[in-house]
Amino acid sequence: MGWKEKKSKIKKYVPPIGMRLIKTGIAVFLCFCVNMLRGDADVVFYSHIAAIYCMQDSVTETKKNAINRAVATTVGALYGLVTLLLFPTLSIDTISERLMHGVVISVMVIFVVYTTVLIKQRDTAYFANVVYLSIVINNITNNPFIFAWNRFLDTMIGIVIALLVNSFRLPRERNRNILFVAELDTTLLDRNKKLSGYSRVELNRMIAAGAKFTVSTAHTPGALVELLKDVKLKCPVIVMDGAALYDVQEKMYVHSCMMSHSTAKEVMKLLRASEMNWFAHVIMDDMLVIYYQNTENVVYNELLKELRISSHHHYVQRELPDGEDVVCFRVIDRTERIEALYQEMEKRGLQQLKVIKYDDESRPGHTFLEIYNHNAVKENTISYLSQMLETDEVVTFGGAEGNYTHVIAPDESNRMVRLIRKKFEPLKGQTKRRSR
Repeated sequence: MGWKEKKSKIKKYVPPIGMRLIKTGIAVFLCFCVNMLRGDADVVFYSHIAAIYCMQDSVTETKKNAINRAVATTVGALYGLVTLLLFPTLSIDTISERLMHGVVISVMVIFVVYTTVLIKQRDTAYFANVVYLSIVINNITNNPFIFAWNRFLDTMIGIVIALLVNSFRLPRERNRNILFVAELDTTLLDRNKKLSGYSRVELNRMIAAGAKFTVSTAHTPGALVELLKDVKLKCPVIVMDGAALYDVQEKMYVHSCMMSHSTAKEVMKLLRASEMNWFAHVIMDDMLVIYYQNTENVVYNELLKELRISSHHHYVQRELPDGEDVVCFRVIDRTERIEALYQEMEKRGLQQLKVIKYDDESRPGHTFLEIYNHNAVKENTISYLSQMLETDEVVTFGGAEGNYTHVIAPDESNRMVRLIRKKFEPLKGQTKRRSR
């Protein structure tokens, strides 16, 4: 095995160190520095815990955790102060005193939790008690006000530092007039159909900042929604190999390229003559309705059972209704039968159709055949989307040489996201320097 192969294998199993980890380390270091400026008078541990907890993938999530932590710290510190003021001489020298000490703290813990319920901040109950217990159990001073204040201040320092570090950005430009399109299966997802943590975080951040990013896939919208549930897409997605544009947020089709009902009837006539079973995909009131047949074909029925699990698909057992245009016909059968059908369709020269065939990875010896309108191609749909979004440039990512702006190998989605970031938000002044 050569060095390049070894390097690729290492990259696959060893994820890169992301910015969240780096920022967490910076925040912890800054907590040390602030504590030094304070003369090492307090326990920097509490600042560290707060900073690590608050540091999240995005500034929005960091702010949310910071608010929760601040609320929890305030509640815990107040109850800690109250406990120290009400029971200033509570000692643990004898068994009875230790039991009384335990009863007091345990009762106060109940009040801490109940307070978070009253102020509708249930998620802060755990950390409120962490702060409370750190005050009442670790108190080593004679001044409860100073001790409670220091614990409160230590935590707030960590919260503020986490917010500042995660909010820091180098001055960058934002190119919102570029449409970025990535092939879902060959570039964005890895071989296990997963999205890397780095890609998820960076894509969501750039999309929130105004990047026009979308994906192209042969899948139906329902399957795509499941695969990309962690990406907050705003632009319509290109589905069914370019046959339609689907708005994930509005749950509606904004564009489609379908074969007419008369053409669909000719296709069904040919499929019947070849003794094939099929799935007919039809868009009806922004729903994808899939008409299927009653058959004894075992493989066909197995596939139907698998597909019907999804709540995003609407399967109906009946013939194609009169007047309905069709987005796609999908056929599965033994490879030799599909090959014979494919050759027959080529012989007939059906210019108004686009025909795709590919092997079924889960069923050796079987092949899929998909039939679309000949204009249902990704390039046309991307052009339509670019005009719709009023973008000046289109940048595409895929796995085939010559068909895309950038060729991305499997498991290199992080490289693709870095290319998008470089194009979408270059450092200020960088674009001017390049143009000179």
